[in-house]
Amino acid sequence: MSQLATAGSAWRPLLGVDPPRLSEARQQAHHAIQWLARTARAYLPSQPDDGHTNLGWDDSENSFATLAMHDGTRLCLNLGSLTLVLHCGGNNALQFPLDGHTDRQARQWLGEVLGARGLDPNLVDAPSPYAIPVHALTESGRYDAADVPHALAELAAWFANAESSLSRIQEQLIERKFAASEVRCWPHHFDLATLASLPARDGETGYVGVGLSPGDGYYDEPYFYVSVYPKPDPATLPELPALGWWHTRDFTAGVAPAHQIMTAKSPKIESEGFLSAAVEASIKILGKPISN
Repeated sequence: MSQLATAGSAWRPLLGVDPPRLSEARQQAHHAIQWLARTARAYLPSQPDDGHTNLGWDDSENSFATLAMHDGTRLCLNLGSLTLVLHCGGNNALQFPLDGHTDRQARQWLGEVLGARGLDPNLVDAPSPYAIPVHALTESGRYDAADVPHALAELAAWFANAESSLSRIQEQLIERKFAASEVRCWPHHFDLATLASLPARDGETGYVGVGLSPGDGYYDEPYFYVSVYPKPDPATLPELPALGWWHTRDFTAGVAPAHQIMTAKSPKIESEGFLSAAVEASIKILGKPISN
């Protein structure tokens, strides 16, 4: 059995929803979470690779949250309802449901509440260093959380389950003396992940990323992944559990997509088994010759 295999707490139920609705919910949430990224970028000390904009999952609030600003304030996004929540300490919280509103209206609300705290609201207007997929929201469309409530709940369940499983793997990597980052959400790709660094061939540093993507241009559904870098020779890739396969277009990663997980007898156990096996394979791969 893999050294990373572990028992853990129960997952939230994954009920399955209409794929187009899940895709729509994911795209709206991806746009909404940029308000957290913009706020973090505006008021938190800059870190390499835009690291100050990464987000934590708060399971009790069903939300992603920024790192704390200088006065402890955090901006959160409740994923189940697409509601922006500014936590100002204690029980003091200000809310703005995005449903039925445009990004322009969200910016107006955010500017008002940030300005009231003595912050320059114009700082959130700085251009993002990356682009996200175009959506109707980009052209002054309105958020429509009311149309996809079950899909948003399913999306939240995927992230909640991933945070639980990925946190255990991150802890076990650290126990094995690998440097593994906290499990955080990166608003650029909207994935939740930990990144481990370890020695590779010829003294290079190798990286193994273990995460969940809620869907993207490669797979229009949630999927777990274990990426390995530098990219190995595809011929060296070992067999993975039947839940997934090696993806080799543009990046190399073991992937287990939602449609495979949803048909598994035990989605949690089989997903964690897949992640463990793919991590072990990636660690071994980095000790082999690497293709250019």
